[in-house]
Amino acid sequence: LFALTSQGLLIVYRGSGVLNFAHGAFGMAAAFVAWDFNKHHGVPYLLSALIGVVFAALLGAVTHLLIMRNLRRASPLARTVATLGVLITVQSAAVLKYGTDTNIVPSWLPTKLVHVGGSVSVTADRLILLALAIVLAIVLWTIYKFTKFGIATTAAAENQRAASSVGLSPDVIATANWALGSALGGLAAIFMTPILQLQVTTMTNMLLAALAVALIANFVSFPVSLAAGLGVGILQTELTRYVSTAGIAQSVPFGVIVLVMVVRGRGLPLRDFFLQRLPSVGTGRLRPQFILLGIVVISVIVLTTPVVWQDAVATSFGLALVLLSVVVLTGYAGQISLGQYALAGTGAYIAGRLSASAHWPFPLVFLVGILGAVPIGLIFALPAVRTRGVNLAIVTLGLGTAIELIVFNSGPLTGGFAGTVTKVPNLFGFTIDPIAHTERYAFFAFGVFVVLAILVANLRRGRSGRRMLAVRTNERAAAALGVNVVTTKLYAFGVSAAIAAAGGIVIAFHSPSIIFSQFDSFSSISILAWTVIGGIGYVYGAVFGAFFGPGSLGAQAGASWLDSIVKYIPLIGGVSLIFVVLQNQDGAVGKTIEQLKGTWATITRSKNKPTPVPPRLPVTAVDRVAPTTMSISGLTVAYGTVIAASDVSFTIRPGAVLGLIGPNGAGKTTVIDAVTGFTPMTTGKVVLEGRDISRFGVTRRSRLGVSRSFQSLELFEDMTVIDNLRTAADPHDAVSYLRDLVYPKNPALSNEVVTAIREFGLEDLLDRVVENLPYGQRRLLAIARAVATKPSVLLLDEPAAGLGDREGAELARLVRRLADDWGIAVLLVEHDMNFVMNVCDEIAVLDFGKMIALGSPEEIRSNPDVIAAYLGDEDTAAAEAAASHIHGDTVEANQS
Repeated sequence: LFALTSQGLLIVYRGSGVLNFAHGAFGMAAAFVAWDFNKHHGVPYLLSALIGVVFAALLGAVTHLLIMRNLRRASPLARTVATLGVLITVQSAAVLKYGTDTNIVPSWLPTKLVHVGGSVSVTADRLILLALAIVLAIVLWTIYKFTKFGIATTAAAENQRAASSVGLSPDVIATANWALGSALGGLAAIFMTPILQLQVTTMTNMLLAALAVALIANFVSFPVSLAAGLGVGILQTELTRYVSTAGIAQSVPFGVIVLVMVVRGRGLPLRDFFLQRLPSVGTGRLRPQFILLGIVVISVIVLTTPVVWQDAVATSFGLALVLLSVVVLTGYAGQISLGQYALAGTGAYIAGRLSASAHWPFPLVFLVGILGAVPIGLIFALPAVRTRGVNLAIVTLGLGTAIELIVFNSGPLTGGFAGTVTKVPNLFGFTIDPIAHTERYAFFAFGVFVVLAILVANLRRGRSGRRMLAVRTNERAAAALGVNVVTTKLYAFGVSAAIAAAGGIVIAFHSPSIIFSQFDSFSSISILAWTVIGGIGYVYGAVFGAFFGPGSLGAQAGASWLDSIVKYIPLIGGVSLIFVVLQNQDGAVGKTIEQLKGTWATITRSKNKPTPVPPRLPVTAVDRVAPTTMSISGLTVAYGTVIAASDVSFTIRPGAVLGLIGPNGAGKTTVIDAVTGFTPMTTGKVVLEGRDISRFGVTRRSRLGVSRSFQSLELFEDMTVIDNLRTAADPHDAVSYLRDLVYPKNPALSNEVVTAIREFGLEDLLDRVVENLPYGQRRLLAIARAVATKPSVLLLDEPAAGLGDREGAELARLVRRLADDWGIAVLLVEHDMNFVMNVCDEIAVLDFGKMIALGSPEEIRSNPDVIAAYLGDEDTAAAEAAASHIHGDTVEANQS
């Protein structure tokens, strides 16, 4: 069953690069349609099954054409959330149509016993399913390996533009694969229903195990997914037989997910990994008038409305707390988690069991529940160290489901059928019984949210918030600036776990008896969905998104004013989520804030209004850095059998500029990546002022004074210029992680930052968002940000690329000053030979990863090996004659 379910997942991913979380819902819909036509309309089973398969295919094709095609360049978060929106929509529609009851579906396959080896008996339908899984794997492997359609699918997935240039339509190919993959999902579900029985959530839960299988197959290999499906299934079955602890066997797929990610993942993403535009993030600015207005509105609702509304207030802010944890983790830090509701349940479990068994007072169990969830959150964070994006979403969903299966669904651990009966909550001798004093509990829930929301706003404005935004935007660039990516991720998971636990406790103690099965994995999906609808980067977005939850103010308003609409709220939420992702991924609150800002600016605009004066920078002098020499010897980098750099050796000296040149593909950027720690060296040494740093990580090298720029800039696009520079210059002390929650304080700009701002002409741009800057200014900012770390050694990767003659000349002057006035040891990779010859004291030349020359600019100009490498050596005499013309022309121009 696992293998069958995973085959369709692989097809969709191969054809479009999208992991379809709605795959199980499509299969469920197909199974219900087939069952409905067969049972209620008298259609023969085979024909009804065909109708169900076609229906699933149509769902897949429509999903791609109407939704996913428009998100081709969207971030992984947006594409993941879109498929979750489709999942919620299809599943909610199925509940409205068919209800939540389990339907018994008789098997149309033979079920007689077949004796295998004399001692084992297996029903025939199981053997038929096994054969079907094997045949499908072989057929699909053959199709995608040898047919034109399969080859075209691989081509379009590899490079859509290149595929289009040879007459292939990526849209047609993706639509066909979505339809085929979804059809196979429907076929698998129809075969499974006699074994699993037909219920709305059954196939969705089966998807979780299929994800583990697809992950092992790297979402590509059909034979591997078959073997993995059989292996995981056998392991789970044997554990069911021999392990009595509930939930252990069912958690096997999720253990496999974590293991695969830890083994296969990377600490930092590859050079070509980047996130497209992400949802916007609030400033974290506290506006007392808005806080006061919120207090007044909630007080009026609580004090003037019936109990059901007071109850809805408590539920809304309990959910809003869980959504606030998503704002921190996903909105600020960019870590996609589908396990937040499990963490909320963990906090509730710790607090609830302590209240029921140890009879601890409510304030103490509340605090211990919050703190106790933090280590569990850190466990969730461990896979995030080596994975990211949609793979992280799978891991967190699996971990959350494992907690649900092992703990929340275990009678002995949760108090049995009646649940955990807790003590009436008292707050310092003042009862806040949610039954007898509903209004008091509503104020308590609101108060907890206000306090934690203020802490989150503080976090956003502090150094910790900048670190998280840097990691969210570009992990490689953050690490190059000395930001500890691992610590930042762990911190984000820990803080979000504490906030989610606070929300879980508020929700759980809302009832005198806690039923922990309410903290299920599907609700974690809904939590992420509601946060995106509200605005995943905004504190207020958590409040708005919570209105979609069951029992919330939004649900109560629907029940009071439009009674018939309550049952449609999940469906409305799913459709709203899809609409938000397609139209405005900043969410309702983000869009509203932008509109309010625009309206306020229009109202306050005046012709006589003085022009804003840029902040005055203190007068500073250039501080020379500590003189540091870096020596690279025998550096070799190999990717399998491909040698990208071979036995490269040179020395970068303080106060001097060493140029590293060579044709495209010579290995220049590979050398920079190896020197700065982004790429592991096969052999060789990097020695910094007599200290071997070859085994040091990127962050540690940066903190020792080794900084770099990137060929593709890799700026923090959604941050301001000043925040980019502050991220580079911020101290790396650990105390800020705690202090920022209460008192976010930005240190004064250092001399290096102020000098860099002036040197690179950024005074009037400090409050501009980077993505709105012209290209030339972005180039200068990239170098200024690297300089802001106060490096002793600076590696510049094609800093003049795309600049005009005037801008290039100005940049050449600045690079020369970095060496002469600052005393920095500079390594310069550049294609502009005018730039290189005018700036560099010494030049090293690479060709096919090997050093072919090292010397002064005059020596390199006339070196025949260098000339041959650039111009070709078919005519050596002509190449030597061309040497005299290199002085004023760029090599790129000659090559053209």
